[in-house]
Amino acid sequence: MLLFVSLAYTAQACAISNLPARNNENHKSKTDNRMETKQFYIHVNGHTLTVDLKENSSVQAVVSELKAGDIIVPMKDYADFEKFGELPRSFPRNDERIITESGDVILSEGNLLVIYYDRNSWSFTRLGKIRGLSQSELKKILGPGNVSVTVSLNPDTVFKVDKP
Repeated sequence: MLLFVSLAYTAQACAISNLPARNNENHKSKTDNRMETKQFYIHVNGHTLTVDLKENSSVQAVVSELKAGDIIVPMKDYADFEKFGELPRSFPRNDERIITESGDVILSEGNLLVIYYDRNSWSFTRLGKIRGLSQSELKKILGPGNVSVTVSLNPDTVFKVDKP
């Protein structure tokens, strides 16, 4: 009798221990797929800028759009501290009151891509931060006036150098 109870308990424990493992694997893969992409790239004026991404639903939606193909954004200079341009559609907003810094990549109003090369304070959605450039380096790469950028998941995308 003791042997039977012991075998039944062992079989039940094995069955139960297998269930959570499968559920955890499924949960893990869903979580990993949600934010598997940690950066995207901005190609501008012969340079490739790496953007380290934040984790929010706005970033997830933009990355999902980029999986279908690159996004070309004609951008205008505004007030000598940012470049902004309209995205092909609106994305979810995760606005918060922030002070931008040089290199911040922002979603504004749900449909504008903004690259800051100076400070500003407003309610925006952070998408990410351009890696490894000083304010003067970023401003020089973006150049004066209007510019066209290509946003891509591929660091080797061939990009346009012409101005809009």
